[in-house]
Amino acid sequence: MGGDSLDDLLAKLNSGDTAAAEQVFLAYEPYLRMVVRRRLSTKLRAKFDSMDIVQSVWADLLDGLRTAKWKFDSSHQLRAFLVRVTQNRLIDGLRHHRRELEHEVSMAAPGVDSLPATGDPRVSEEFYADELWQQMLEVCPPAHYELLKLKRQGVAIAEIAARTNLHEGSVRRILYDVARRVERVRAAGNSDSR
Repeated sequence: MGGDSLDDLLAKLNSGDTAAAEQVFLAYEPYLRMVVRRRLSTKLRAKFDSMDIVQSVWADLLDGLRTAKWKFDSSHQLRAFLVRVTQNRLIDGLRHHRRELEHEVSMAAPGVDSLPATGDPRVSEEFYADELWQQMLEVCPPAHYELLKLKRQGVAIAEIAARTNLHEGSVRRILYDVARRVERVRAAGNSDSR
C-alpha cells in the first residue's frame, strides 16, 4: 500500500482524496469479494459476479464520501460498514433475481454428460495457437519450416526424422531451440509492456 497504513489512508479518504480511495479499494476488495462468494451457492455464482457487487458498493461509498454523507473514525469501522453494505447489496440482488432463480430449469437432458465433447478448439485457443505459430516461424530458420509444419500436424518425432532425413535427437533439439527462442521473445515482450 505504499507505506500508508489504513488509518492514514482513512484520514485522506475522509477528506475526499481519490488516490487514497483507490488504495483503500485495493486493500479491501479481495476481502469483500470473499464475503460475497461465501454466501453464493454454485447455482447463484452463475448469476452474480462478486466483483460487480463490490464495485457497486465502492461507487456508493465514493459518492457518500464526496457528499460528506459518511465519515469513518477507524479502519475497523470502515471495514464493518463495507461488509454490511456488501451483504445488503448481495441480498438486494438475490431478491431481485429470486423469481427467475426459482423457475430456472436446467437445459441439460438426461444422459448429456455421457456424450463426447466436440473436440473443436475454442476461438481463443485458435487465436493463441496462430499467434504462437507466427512467433515460431519468426524465430525458426527457414530450413526447419517443414519440421515445424509436420510437428503442428501432430506427426510423431520418429516420423518427422524419417521425412526430413534428420536424427530423432536433432529433431528434438531443433524443437527445443525454437521453443526456447519463442520464450525469450515473449519474455522480452512482457518486460517491454511493463
